[in-house]
This record gives sequence, C-alpha cells and structure tokens, in this order.
Amino acid sequence: MGLLLIVAAAATWGTTGATMKLVAAGSPMSPLLVGFLRVAIAAPCLCLAARWFGGSLRLPDRGDRGRLLLAGLAMGAFQPCYFGGVAKTSVAVGSLIAICSAPLLITVLAAVFLAERIDGRTWAALLAGITGAALLTAGPHGISRLTAGFLTGVALALGAGLSYAVYAVAVKTLVHRAPPLAVAALTFSVAALSLLPALLLERPAADARGWVLLAYLGVVPTAGAYILYVVGLRTTRVTVSGVLTLVEPLTATLLGVLFFGDRLGLGGTLGAALLLSAVLGLTTRR
Repeated sequence: MGLLLIVAAAATWGTTGATMKLVAAGSPMSPLLVGFLRVAIAAPCLCLAARWFGGSLRLPDRGDRGRLLLAGLAMGAFQPCYFGGVAKTSVAVGSLIAICSAPLLITVLAAVFLAERIDGRTWAALLAGITGAALLTAGPHGISRLTAGFLTGVALALGAGLSYAVYAVAVKTLVHRAPPLAVAALTFSVAALSLLPALLLERPAADARGWVLLAYLGVVPTAGAYILYVVGLRTTRVTVSGVLTLVEPLTATLLGVLFFGDRLGLGGTLGAALLLSAVLGLTTRR
C-alpha cells in the first residue's frame, strides 16, 4: 500500500510543471516568490489535516526537533532551487536534473545515515529509472549549447535534488515516531517561515486565474501529494521511494504531449518504457 501511495504522490507532483507554465503565462513571478506561495498555501492545509486526523502537532520526542528543523529547511531550499533551475534551463531539463539526481543522493544518504542495504534489484531499478527519465525528458528536447546561465540552472537543479534527498532521509527518521501528517505539517510550516523574506523582495501580482492555479499548486500537488508521500514512507524504504518518484517526469511529459504539443519521439518512448519497468519492478516485488 505504501508503494502505491508514493506512486500516486509522484504522479500528482508531475502536474507541477504544467501548472507553472500556465501561471507564468499570465502572472510572471520570481522562483523565490512562487516557492514561498507554494509552501505557504500548503502549510495551513497540512496543519488542518493533521489536527483533523491526528489531533496533535507536537512531536513526542524532543530530540526529533533538530531533524524536523533540518527537513523543513531542506524543503524550503528545494522550492527556489527547483523553480530557479527550471527557469534558467527549461521545464524538461531542470526537472530531469532535480528529479533524477535525488534518488542517487537519497541512496547515498540512506546508506550512510540509515544503514539501508542496497540490494541488486533496487540498483537495477534505480539505473533503469534514471536512464528512462533521461531519455524521456531529453529525447524530445535536447541541449543545443551550454551557457553560464544554463550551468547556473544546472547547479540550482542539483541543489534541489540534494535538498529533496535531505528532506526524505530526515523525514524517514521521524515518521516512525510521530504521526505522518504532523510531520508534513510541521516541516512545511518551517519551510514557509524560512522563505517568508521573499515578501520583502517582491509582491505577488497574480490575476484571479493565477491565484486559482497557485491555490491548486499549494493544495493538490503539494499538500495532498505530501500527505500521500509521508504516509507511504512509513512502510517503504527511503531508497525505494526515491526510485518510485521517477513517475513524476513521466506524468509531466505525458501532460506535455497531451496538452502542450510536445512529442516523445523514439528515445522518449523507450525512456517511458524503462521508467515504467523500474516502477513496476519495485511495486510488484514481494
């Protein structure tokens, strides 16, 4: 069940790029402000859900506060890094680098800090998933040249991958001792507070349509998806969860093909097949 919840969360995350395309078309805003608005909308939703289902937002162990702070700051750092990386490269390339670097970094961090054993099947799925995601995303786009701006975007996207890896590993140590919804609510509250200075630099300038899209971005692919993710993480190894989240670029690319006129091509089709095989290989293991 936990595997399916994480796959559902990743598929929901895959709508983020399409939503941001629509937001940027009508209400251009900086990546820092968009990241703040995303977590600022999601945090109260998660707090309400945690109180409704769990009844408390307190962690039973005071020693977990440091991990909570680390996870919240990592989630806060992820937002501007991810959206900044996408803005300086492209939705496809930025998402590819951020999403596909995260499982590798999660594998390393989980092995070092959680003593998780990486078996052959997980390594095979990880390799197939990353290769598939690369073909799926880069296949219809390609990279014509490298510039200083592009390299900066690559660095930001890698920073997003590292931030997500730190968040996943830190949260994994919390969800076994505290209600998952409380963990999600508290970490996103910390993330929102860490990005609050964004309002000193810029004011939101969205029209009614833009606010509807931002509300969707905060509620569905953020609050709703992370509820599914942290609940699923309770019964799923963090390394496996990192591979399963590669469903995100598959979803994003399919939305691009269906609604934005993107084309997969032969390489993208092969990448989709590899990505699905990696996910199915993990979800069907005993």
